Amino acid sequence: MNKKILIADDHYVVRLGTALILESQFAKISIDYAESYDEVKNKLNAERFDLIILDIEMPGSTFKKMIKELKMIQEDLMIMIFSSYKESVAIEYIQEGAEGYLNKLSSEKTLIKAVQSIFEDGYYYPFKLVKQLSARPQKEEVESILSEREFQVFKLLVEGNGNLEIANILQIQMTTASTYKRRIYAKLGVNNLIDLLKIYNSQNQEK
Repeated sequence: MNKKILIADDHYVVRLGTALILESQFAKISIDYAESYDEVKNKLNAERFDLIILDIEMPGSTFKKMIKELKMIQEDLMIMIFSSYKESVAIEYIQEGAEGYLNKLSSEKTLIKAVQSIFEDGYYYPFKLVKQLSARPQKEEVESILSEREFQVFKLLVEGNGNLEIANILQIQMTTASTYKRRIYAKLGVNNLIDLLKIYNSQNQEK
């Protein structure tokens, strides 16, 4: 797994401890560090990263706005929020387009699982977060649950488009379209297109 990870946190011990755990588990990764939000942006403008493990309270943080700002620099960047805040706060960042959330008090095993899940599935949502997300998909809320890009994919899916068609329409890789689809299913608490269509139809009936 040749992956580049940026650990963005203003605490040296957190950066070092996180890096040591990941380097002990994943053989082919390279890790870099940032201590402030300005440094994060400078690093992303200078080189490409697969994943950023992002503290939301670092110096210069713009909080939720960071997600869209960073994806404007690198659209395919995956972002895992790394914070001591509870899941209710994490949901706001997930809605902005972050691929995952991990509490800083999580175990070493959970950290490894989270990073592996993001690389393999395109997202990592802890069980408590999934419960809160899946309890929300009422018609008027779907657009707020999904990121802007995910909502575009959601509409294309219910219109009958497959991953290839979605990739061509949005001018993205087919693997990226597949990743968006998995994240949409996870956020809305569905397992198949039929359940997705039920949500869509329910929304339209209430309009």
